[in-house]
Amino acid sequence: MPKATSLETQLAALNALRAAPLTVEAGEQLRRALANKNSHITAAAAEIVGENELLDLEPDLVQAFTALLGQPAKADPGCRAKRALADALYRLDSAAESVFLPGVRHVQMEPTWGGQADTAAALRGACALGLVRMHHPHALLELARLLADPESDARIAAVRALGYAGDPACAPLLRFKSLIGDERPEVVYECFLALLKLDAAALPFVADFLKTGDPALTESAALALGESRQEAALAILCAAWENTFEAELRRTLLLAIATLRTEAAIGYLLDIVREEARVHAEAALDALKMYQSDPAIWRRVTQARALAK
Repeated sequence: MPKATSLETQLAALNALRAAPLTVEAGEQLRRALANKNSHITAAAAEIVGENELLDLEPDLVQAFTALLGQPAKADPGCRAKRALADALYRLDSAAESVFLPGVRHVQMEPTWGGQADTAAALRGACALGLVRMHHPHALLELARLLADPESDARIAAVRALGYAGDPACAPLLRFKSLIGDERPEVVYECFLALLKLDAAALPFVADFLKTGDPALTESAALALGESRQEAALAILCAAWENTFEAELRRTLLLAIATLRTEAAIGYLLDIVREEARVHAEAALDALKMYQSDPAIWRRVTQARALAK
């Protein structure tokens, strides 16, 4: 019980720093907390350093990470402190290769009910972003390896890091991952999003996945096309809706059209509300609900409903 009280007291003292001006004394308090042997205290201090972008404490973040990396999993259960330290260094725009390179490869197996689980997937993802941000020469090699990571969270992080890189040279990796697929549809969805952001020629590539016959892939492609906000995506999504008879997919396509947030897309949905059969009109109305907080657009929706067949 005393130890628990002591930990609670120390965490409360750290949390109090969030609402107060960070003085020299507060900086020293954070420095001591980063060196603390309790990972909960280290994690809390790292979060505050990152939030406030305290560049003077960058060496302390690196030192704390290195110390934890060489210890057993029980020193940092759930990899929470190492993740917080890596996140803080990322927010400081750090080029800490000694953190990001070993971190992107770190695996931490911990006991779970009936076996073991790797708790370092999020850490690997955070370090992947760090390598990209610092333009590390091996960043693409590490991201390629992470695309095949056993943990889906790490694979998703790798895809997002490739998109964040903003380099068209990442597009072939993303196309390859899209083509070979993934047991988790959200990984391929993230590939589509990143491709549409990076590669001007990716629109027809992603559009082809609307025709696969795989519901999860089709939905991922449709939603990614909507999220792209590209005007050329409207014709693709409209053609898919008009040539599809599966009710759930049609609803997804209408949602994707609404997500484009262009005048032409909104006009297309309003035409469906006014002119199509009731079942289609209701699906279009559902898609348009994302505009309920926009008085001008919602007024048009209300008018279209009044003119419906």
